[in-house]
Amino acid sequence: MTKFIIRRILISVPTLIGISIVLFSVISLAPGDPFGDIALNPNIPPETQQKLREQLGLDDPVYIRYVKWAGSLARGDWGVSFVNKRPVWDAIRERLPTTLFVIGSAYVVAVLIALPVGIISAVKQYSIWDNIATTFAFLGYSLPTFFTGLVFILLFTVKLGWFPEIYTSNIEASGFGYITETLRHAAMPIMVLALFQSAELTRYVRSSVLDVIHLDYVRTARAKGLSEVKVTLFHAVRNALIPVVTIMALQLPAIFTGAVITEQIFRVPGIGSLLITSLNSHDTPILMGIVFTYAILVVFFNLVADVLYGVLDPRIKYA
Repeated sequence: MTKFIIRRILISVPTLIGISIVLFSVISLAPGDPFGDIALNPNIPPETQQKLREQLGLDDPVYIRYVKWAGSLARGDWGVSFVNKRPVWDAIRERLPTTLFVIGSAYVVAVLIALPVGIISAVKQYSIWDNIATTFAFLGYSLPTFFTGLVFILLFTVKLGWFPEIYTSNIEASGFGYITETLRHAAMPIMVLALFQSAELTRYVRSSVLDVIHLDYVRTARAKGLSEVKVTLFHAVRNALIPVVTIMALQLPAIFTGAVITEQIFRVPGIGSLLITSLNSHDTPILMGIVFTYAILVVFFNLVADVLYGVLDPRIKYA
């Protein structure tokens, strides 16, 4: 297992290099300029504008700019924002805890909902429970998060007044009151993301369990006199979760990108809002830092999925 992990990490290095080249080229060649507003200001001499561009290397060829960026990244320097002159990693690190809290909580809730609902739907196929669960799964998956978010605001904020419309991390309470207020502010974005993710996962879990629940080894377990609960959990579900693990591992980085809209709706001060602000201002270092972080997450969770295969299925051996 250790050799396999080391080999996968070594393979990931050229993969990330290739991804970074593509990302940097697309972002750098995209229309727009971080100094577009300055160029329209008649009070700033052209000489000053050109000097600023030379200092930041904006007029250098793309490949030279990439080499400089990659060299700095290899030394642990993620660069400096064009707009506010802050280090890129400081800007990301400031927003990352909020995003991880909201997205992590939403995914935990989604898994806790999807696993039992999907398993019961498969075991009780075509029952009333299965029809209800399937209907809600299709509704949750088909409704976009921006629509669900607006509905939640109208229902839970405007009509019922249970939760605040805008998320804030500047809570003045302390102790248990701080925890309560934090959960109140985060409840709606967490529910919106959890509804979408649980709907998708429920369909995968149900389909995967249905694929194995009628196989011969499951029938053999029943013939041995094992209870239906043991047959389902220890024989059917364990094998059925192998393809589901792949979906779950690949969904995690996708949630970060999908949460951008949800963060905008509820004004969550996370990575999503930072990404939108950087896009509007053409802040290449911040954009590159965020999207490359997403790329690292994709590669990392692929490795996690492969390792979990061996945990769920002892027949899988890693050389």
